[in-house]
Amino acid sequence: MSGDRQVQRTRRLIQEALVELVLEKSYDAVTVTDIINRADVGRSTFYTHFTDKQDVLFSNLDELAFLHPVPATPSGDLFAFSLPMFEHMREQRRLVRALMGRRSSGLVQTRGEHLLAAIVRDELVAAGARASSSLDLLVVCVVGAFMGLVRAWVDGETSASPAELDTAFRVAVEPGVRAVLGQE
Repeated sequence: MSGDRQVQRTRRLIQEALVELVLEKSYDAVTVTDIINRADVGRSTFYTHFTDKQDVLFSNLDELAFLHPVPATPSGDLFAFSLPMFEHMREQRRLVRALMGRRSSGLVQTRGEHLLAAIVRDELVAAGARASSSLDLLVVCVVGAFMGLVRAWVDGETSASPAELDTAFRVAVEPGVRAVLGQE
């Protein structure tokens, strides 16, 4: 096995061990020793790949669509990221529940909100919004609506499909956003 494949395999084992442990007990209760034991790797191997359990946690974010947004469509559709993100979350259900569910750390939600805010802000500016405090507030509202739906789905409060989540998101935010964009 090549060195790169071995590195990828080891990292994946450690990442999967963290996900399993978070689903079993909670992020805060998981220790590096727990991860090492579950992944069946040595302590030095763990620290060769990661600095601590938070580093493992954040490395799992690479599996989520938050880091790979869909670019805005030329047709002027707002929030092109929405449906693909909801679909990706369904595909990565286990990982999403570990990273963003009740047993997870608030670190992922906060980081995800910051990443999503940058995506939303860029999209609104591309749609004609001007940088301002009202744009900042609008971004908070859009991100809050999206993340609220994600949390409801992750925590099992809804069994809505990605398309249904996307529709609810758009119905809730697009009229207000379009009104603000029309005023500028």
